[in-house]
Amino acid sequence: MSTFADRVILFNNSLPEITGLPEHFAVMNPFKDNPEISRVTGAFYHRFYHDNKPRTLMLGINPGRFGAGTTGIPFTDTRHLNHQCGIRMDSVSTHEPSSVFIYDMIAAYGGVAKFFGRFFLNSVLPLGLVRVKPDGKKVNFNYYDDKSVLASLLPTVDLNLTRLLELGCDTSVCFCIGSGKNFSFLSRLNTESKYFKKVIPLEHPRFVMQYRLKLKSSYIKDYLAKLGNRIEVL
Repeated sequence: MSTFADRVILFNNSLPEITGLPEHFAVMNPFKDNPEISRVTGAFYHRFYHDNKPRTLMLGINPGRFGAGTTGIPFTDTRHLNHQCGIRMDSVSTHEPSSVFIYDMIAAYGGVAKFFGRFFLNSVLPLGLVRVKPDGKKVNFNYYDDKSVLASLLPTVDLNLTRLLELGCDTSVCFCIGSGKNFSFLSRLNTESKYFKKVIPLEHPRFVMQYRLKLKSSYIKDYLAKLGNRIEVL
């Protein structure tokens, strides 16, 4: 019998191709771009998801270049993959502020084993997007920031959400990481397709780390309260 881990690995390795994007946009698919990803993600999911317990989904926007766009694991840069999850990645080294927030929140929740035993982090769009500037520099791009991009992504987003639920995720509630446009878009989709009974917004870590850093502990407390864990944040 397959485990939650087995199903996630299959999901990651069979993500649909994204075609029809406007010029100057590109897709990041670490599961095809880096041969080390198979070992890294396999180790991570078999360590924390090698069972058949249902998980509650927490959905971000789409992977960033220095987090899941590199490691294949949502909100996880190589630093936290190594130090908090005990999995080393040799081919690249990254640091992402969103990962700092998420893993500080996980520590306050009670640690990686407890957190991943209940929750499954992913994204509304599971593949990263970048916009290529005229000088060739690539910058992160949110799926909802361009109408023509979003229109081409809608079938992929719907397929992604449907397949995520088939992994064994709880449909009673979904936590949306991103209380603005991500929450608005996911809520509208959920009204139409009824993926979840309820969608609850959480502030996005990138916003907190960039604009509200002094209030970081308060945002972590808000996460814990909404996730149902009221451990005091030191």
